[in-house]
Amino acid sequence: MTGPDPDSRPGPELAPLAAWRRHAGPCVLLDGFHALKHALRFGAEVPVAVTGDRAGTLALADELAPDVRDALDGLLAEVPQEVYASLVARPHPTAVAALAVRPSRTGNLRALAHTPRRTPVVVLDQPRNLGNAGAVIRLAAGFGATGVVTTGTLDPWHPTVVRGGAGLHFATAVERLDVGELPPGPVFALDPEGEDIRGLRLPDDALLAFGSERSGLSRELRARADHLVALPMRPQVSSYNLATSVAMTLYHWSATGGAAQGS
Repeated sequence: MTGPDPDSRPGPELAPLAAWRRHAGPCVLLDGFHALKHALRFGAEVPVAVTGDRAGTLALADELAPDVRDALDGLLAEVPQEVYASLVARPHPTAVAALAVRPSRTGNLRALAHTPRRTPVVVLDQPRNLGNAGAVIRLAAGFGATGVVTTGTLDPWHPTVVRGGAGLHFATAVERLDVGELPPGPVFALDPEGEDIRGLRLPDDALLAFGSERSGLSRELRARADHLVALPMRPQVSSYNLATSVAMTLYHWSATGGAAQGS
């Protein structure tokens, strides 16, 4: 009996593809340079990363992200453009893709439940739009929110949500929970019939809850709410985009004494 044929082993240019196939099932796709940059900044475990242009990607890191340049240098494998394009549904202009290990649910739940909490948790109640959910996670990370929780059927780690979040899922705790499983803290739920937010100070340990783009707050979330809060809106304008509402609310929290302004 003879050993394996050395010629059957993948060449150097195919080794990253073999690694990709090993990790693709349990890992999260990081689509593009900026997603990989953010994930590395916030401690993501990245077992494989590929690019169609290694020199160009490292030059981009020199310009935009020198703090992760060395990590990228040790991680990035160059593959032919057609190999890169075969790994992603929509090739990114930066021709970079990576796989990252999803943070443990146990760790995320611990972070969400930890008290005292210095920054709010954003709750998306039965959201429908994957891109909007990704934009909200990006906003929450930017404001230093403790986490983003979704209720309902939308998976906040869906590839389209991760793409919209630009790798910033790793900067905050992102999980899907039932309303009855929400972490502790007063719930301030956004609703047109609520109290004008301009007269309120949102506490650092608040859960800031936003209804779906189409139907608003669910009956379960409304029953859980401690306060209903309204954003200022011109008469006859029906609603704001979900991510816009979250941005306005988080800005109000930070501008009226929120802990994030001093972070």
